[in-house]
Amino acid sequence: MTNQDVVVSEMGITAGAALPGPGGPAGLFACRSAAAGAMSMRQTYLDLAAAAAVARSASCTWAETMRASSPTRSSRSAADVDEFTAWVSKHPSALTKFEEIAGKSRGKKIVMFMDYDGTLSPIVADPDAAYMSDAMRAAVREVAKNFPTAIVSGRCRDKVRNFVGLSDLYYAGSHGMDIKGPSSNPESVLCQPASEFLPMINEVYKILVEKTKSTPGAKVENNKFCLSVHFRCVDEKRWNALGEQVKAVMKEYPKLKLTYGRKVLEIRPSIKWDKGQALEFLLESLGFANCSDVLPVYIGDDRTDEDAFKVLKKRGQGIGILVSKCPKETNASYSLQDPTEVMEFLLRLVEWKRKSSSSLMIRPRV
Repeated sequence: MTNQDVVVSEMGITAGAALPGPGGPAGLFACRSAAAGAMSMRQTYLDLAAAAAVARSASCTWAETMRASSPTRSSRSAADVDEFTAWVSKHPSALTKFEEIAGKSRGKKIVMFMDYDGTLSPIVADPDAAYMSDAMRAAVREVAKNFPTAIVSGRCRDKVRNFVGLSDLYYAGSHGMDIKGPSSNPESVLCQPASEFLPMINEVYKILVEKTKSTPGAKVENNKFCLSVHFRCVDEKRWNALGEQVKAVMKEYPKLKLTYGRKVLEIRPSIKWDKGQALEFLLESLGFANCSDVLPVYIGDDRTDEDAFKVLKKRGQGIGILVSKCPKETNASYSLQDPTEVMEFLLRLVEWKRKSSSSLMIRPRV
């Protein structure tokens, strides 16, 4: 192979063990591996679409690309506030528009999908300390009691499962390349469409750990089917050198691709599989793929979550909610500003579900 575009053969999906889930039975399928192989005037609110444009520019530096994908959180000027207000008018708060969302949910089965970092937990300096609060865990537990619920993260599945600490959820780690159903059913599926890349991922991990030792603050995280090079603790003056180090390693592995997130460089297999495909796979596994009475709700904060928002938009069925305090190009319909607002939204959704169920149980006397 001489480039990063890898042709992917058809993926065979066979029926797996039936898994009980909230709201009815859930058949989860086994998945067989089949992969072959700038800066804007207002940096604070530079969106990820601009980052992609910067990345394509031959004249830009790695630092510019990395800075563009990681907008800062400095104080807002009056113009910044006006820009954010205009953005929110296009992507209104899911809290402000809760009744509108509830209206779209009536008579439908809600299926919840949520990212972890920046959505259920705050973004922190040390990725290994991205713990969710007990209050958030309790909120997610209540959501899972009422709706089929999945955590879709770039993290290793086992790591995000340990962070969340709840067993009756579906977990999709490595950007959806490692999916498993509730642990209450030990025979539930493993969907691992990139399993043959494991030796290569491990090899590159060891190389990157060695190469980045010279960059204070850099951290390489092995997420099983993908790698994350965190630079949130790296001096900005060193970003360009770090990017060049990673780029040099990647040249020797054309079957892997380099993408960008919030203060992170991510290395993934070049296969047609992302959080959007994971969402579709889970809906199919739950038996909801062709149901008109299902409403998927996806909440996420990062560029990689856009793949899921695009799927919902294409389906014309579902609600995408972007978690962000900054205006960004997005396919999500609604927004929330931070994990605290996410928790409030989840609790309101649970309360709405309970009230709706109670009203259905009340029968008028004949």
